Formats: sequence, C-alpha cells, structure tokens
Amino acid sequence: MRSCDHKSSPQGAGELGMDVGLGRCPIVRKVLRIAEPIPLIGHIAFGVIDRGTNLLQLRPTTSCPLSCIFCSVDAGPHSRHRATEYIVDPNYLVEWFRWAVKAKSLDKAHAYIDAVGDPLAYPRIVELVRALKSLPFVETVAMETHGAMLTEKLAEALDDAGLDRLNLSLDALNPELARTLAGAPWFDVRRVMRVAEYIASSLRMDLLIAPVWVPGLNDSEIPKIVEYALRIGAGKRWPPLGIQKYEAHKYGRRPRGVRPLRWREFYEALRKWEREYGVKLVLRPEDFGIKRAKSIPLAFRRFERVSVRVVGPGWLRGQWLGVARNRVITVVGAEGDPPLMRRVPVRILRVKHNIYVAELA
Repeated sequence: MRSCDHKSSPQGAGELGMDVGLGRCPIVRKVLRIAEPIPLIGHIAFGVIDRGTNLLQLRPTTSCPLSCIFCSVDAGPHSRHRATEYIVDPNYLVEWFRWAVKAKSLDKAHAYIDAVGDPLAYPRIVELVRALKSLPFVETVAMETHGAMLTEKLAEALDDAGLDRLNLSLDALNPELARTLAGAPWFDVRRVMRVAEYIASSLRMDLLIAPVWVPGLNDSEIPKIVEYALRIGAGKRWPPLGIQKYEAHKYGRRPRGVRPLRWREFYEALRKWEREYGVKLVLRPEDFGIKRAKSIPLAFRRFERVSVRVVGPGWLRGQWLGVARNRVITVVGAEGDPPLMRRVPVRILRVKHNIYVAELA
C-alpha cells in the first residue's frame, strides 16, 4: 500500500501536492495549481478549448471521484497513466475566457464547463459559474457531471449562481450496474436520481440526461433512461437527452469484450428510439445555439522547432509542461523530473484546435 502522506515537492509555477481521491488513495499523484504565468490555451486537460464555434470549453480541474470502467480519459483514483492532476484558479480561468472571446471576435459566447474528470470535483465551481454568468457577453453557462458529488444543496447553489443547464451522465438506473460502471462500490445512483428529479421539478436550470452507451453492458438500460428522463420532465428548454457513444481511446479504459458501435449502428438505434418515444435523440449543434465561429489564431506550425520553458510536470507519465509564445505545450517523450524554468528545444507535433503537443528535439 502506498502512503497518503504529503511529500515535499519543488515549488515551480504552481503548488505541488497530491491527489488523495476523496479519501481513497490507491496511487499518489501530484496536484499542480495552475495560475499566472502558465497560459490557459494549449492543453487538452485544463484551461480554455476552442473548437471553432461560439462555444468555449472551460476545464477547471482534472480530478474525479469515480473510476468509470469505460472512461476515455482514465480519470479517477484508479488511473493507470496519470502523473499529475491540475486545478485552475477561477479568476484566472475567467480572465482567459474573456481573452478567448475577444480573440475570436465574438459578441456573444456559450461557456461549457467540462473536464477530463468531473467539474463538481472543483471546490470553487459555484464561484466559477457565478463569475461566468455575470459577464455581459455570455449567452449560456452549462456544465457536465456524473453526479457523484451532486446534492440538492449544491444544485440549488448552482441554480442561484445562474447555471443554465446541467448535463447529467446517468449510465444505468440499476444500482448494482451503476456501481460497476462507475468503478466505485460506494456510488449510489438512487441518490443521484433523487437530485435529478429535484432539479427537473423545482429549479430554474434545465436538465439533460446524457448516458454513455457501452454496448454489451448497459444496452437494456438506455431505453429505461429515455423513459426516465421523459417521466421526470427533463429538457424544459433544450432536448431532454444526449446519448453518448462509447469510444475506445489509447489511454482510456476498455472493458473486456466491449466493441464500440459503428456510427451507423449508433444512429440507427437512436432513430428507432426517436420513433418509439417521440423524442429528439439525434442532436445537432444548432439545438444548443452553437454555430461556427472564427478560431483563435494558431501560435505554432506543425513540425516547427521551438524553445520552450519547462514549468511543471505533465498530465501523463513521460510528459512535461512547457510554455512558449503565450501558449502551454505538452512535451512528450520526457524522462525524469521536469527541469523547472529551464529551456529545452522541442518539435511541434500537434496544433489542431490550439492544443499543442511537442517532442524533445
């Protein structure tokens, strides 16, 4: 068993600690608090992500209390690949959100709080929602969660702060199956359902039920979840459901024997359920007011060689965090502790959506 005692760590661009997994500590990971001068454009796991629309993704934390057996980003206490968890200062995140909206020349923008973990693991989530909602150019603030940390009190606080929509990933109604899928024997889906019903019946914010369909595991649960969402009155302003397709990723978890559905199979099933239940299940960006918009200009070209300043440990093992041209860069192929504040030469491998990955040159 590995100890959960704090260990001394070098102080670089942020405070280094560890992820204790909400009292469960199967592994020890560092926690890097992201603040100035680390830019918030460039990393897949934290900050602001622009995919060329009027919606910007905001990622304030990477932590998650669950270890879902199908998780595409290997989140939670039982992660096998993560070396570091990140947490972003809320004021700094809002500042960069403002910057991104201006860089995209947008008059109005949607803020979508998501994570390679669960946004409700962010201790200042209500403060973040309130700050975003106060901005005059923000059309909507929405957020996703698996609901493990959701309570009626927290739902009320988010509603008071101005959250417009909560996307709740409810993957099974059967308690035993829900615990299995969540990878957490303590997870109680019945409690999550009670809060969902409270939100749908009593709060201003909208509720969208967004199960992940993992073929071979929760096939029979998906129609039940559709019926449940309709029964409790989800989708007052937006569609009540957003069924997600399980995908197998390089660093994600792959349940034994599970084969991802082909897109054709997935959409055929959705259209069948649409006819059966009389509800929209094949969703489009327009359903949420999302449209194409100017992208933030790229700071690097693919295969360009640049010098970056190392500012911290990488998200996954074998990575460092680097900064150059007011962007944050994931440096892969790195070994050992990061040489903090030193410059190293790298070769840019990825630039799509202003998410930068480079290798040591």
